[in-house]
Amino acid sequence: MAGRSLQAKEDRPKGATVDAIFLILLLLLLVLGLGMLYSASYAQSQYDTGYRDSTRYLQKQGLCAVIGLAAMWLCSRIPPRLWLRFAWPLYGISILLLLSVLLFGQTVNGAKRWISIGGIQFQPSEIAKFTLILLFARLTEGFGSRAGQFRYGVLGFGAALLGILVPLALEKHLSAIMLMGMVAVVMMFIAGTHPKWLLAGAGAAAVFVTVYILCMGYAGDRVTAWLHPEQDPSDTGYQILQSLYAIGSGGVTGLGLGKSRQKYLYLPFQYNDYIFAILCEEAGLLGALALVVLFGLLILRGYWIALRASDRFSTVFGAGLITLIAVQTVLNLSVVTNLLPSTGIALPFFSYGGTALAVNLGEMGILLSISRYRHCAARQEEPI
Repeated sequence: MAGRSLQAKEDRPKGATVDAIFLILLLLLLVLGLGMLYSASYAQSQYDTGYRDSTRYLQKQGLCAVIGLAAMWLCSRIPPRLWLRFAWPLYGISILLLLSVLLFGQTVNGAKRWISIGGIQFQPSEIAKFTLILLFARLTEGFGSRAGQFRYGVLGFGAALLGILVPLALEKHLSAIMLMGMVAVVMMFIAGTHPKWLLAGAGAAAVFVTVYILCMGYAGDRVTAWLHPEQDPSDTGYQILQSLYAIGSGGVTGLGLGKSRQKYLYLPFQYNDYIFAILCEEAGLLGALALVVLFGLLILRGYWIALRASDRFSTVFGAGLITLIAVQTVLNLSVVTNLLPSTGIALPFFSYGGTALAVNLGEMGILLSISRYRHCAARQEEPI
């Protein structure tokens, strides 16, 4: 008993605190995101409630933010390596939830990606993103130096990835497939998978996406609208054109906070996937650049924390979590500015979506935990 107590004291951080810079940047983005959500959504909220309530979406997002902050605090107190033992169980649960969408899923905005449990509606894909990152970190530690071998670095990671991607493909959830694929490639590279296999995988993924787009009519329409939105300005190209109008009308300094015109039911999903366009209209080029800088600082600080973690598992785990935020941010900004076809990927901490916000904040709590425990000696786990 005395030995166990001594070990517990050695593993506990002595006076360690979370990374203050990362926490400040995160909270700043959250506050700005909630403020921007209200500005972008109040016209839609009034319309949807018969002009009785302008805070409908803000209230729901605010509640999820409180839940997310609680999850962030809790996760920041949990030793990072404790997550190791939950990797496989959570992975199995995620697959079951994804498959349940095919049987019991609810359709929202034409997509069947939500399920409801106990009156709470959420997207299992948001949970699957986290569990895939956790499992990849677990596998990285178990594989060790063998990750450079084809058997482990390609087949091992690939089998785990397919377990998540196949149900998503059945849901026709192309955006989640792209997102998880990109995060997986980064994590495999960090784990030690040979670059030649990653390049081969990228080529195979490009072929898959091309075939997928050709087979799925709606996805093909998105590509056509991306390349030539002016050819169908009242239908497939409408959203992209309205987004570009919003960005262009903001100019350098913007129209002023709360003074967007496109949010008055001109730009669809103005409070969700295209909230960045409203920000550009109200805050202009300078405001948009400031937001990009904030996200950039958060992401760089996140990698800084991951690279200084106490052990290999925490490094890969943290790098995967911050890569998820980075990829989502880049893809969303690229879609809104028409650099990429519409993918349906939200802007972290800004776009409306309770599940995503709560999960993202919980994940950032894990990064804060990694920063708290970065000076602790890691105990060895049995290899996989």
